[in-house]
Amino acid sequence: MATAESKELQVKRKSELTTAAEQTTAGPVFTPAVDIFETEKQITLLADLPGVKADDLKIDLRDNTLTLSAEVQPYEGTNEEDILVEYEVGKYYRQFTLSEAIDQDKIEAELKDGVLRLILPKAEEAIPKKITIKTE
Repeated sequence: MATAESKELQVKRKSELTTAAEQTTAGPVFTPAVDIFETEKQITLLADLPGVKADDLKIDLRDNTLTLSAEVQPYEGTNEEDILVEYEVGKYYRQFTLSEAIDQDKIEAELKDGVLRLILPKAEEAIPKKITIKTE
């Protein structure tokens, strides 16, 4: 049990986005860590976006591609100089391809304490149905 607990408490470092595409803006672009959970009725996606404010977060859905993008601004004031910087600022970017099983019109999003929670409800036809067996 101690091993399982230590795995849960390990902090995952930010990883910079590695892609063959060229960036059009300067600065680092990070891939936010996500956890994805599924029930019979929905898929829940949790994305770590520390330092992101709701106004700086964009969630775009087009052509079955869900795109998360955000930007974190530096915390220091105009008259302050950096002495030690361990928290990197930059942009976050991640894309997901959604299947037809997701009811795209009912997707919900909530940003709280640096964690984005996306609720992706399954379409009615994708939800498993129990078939009743008739007996005579």
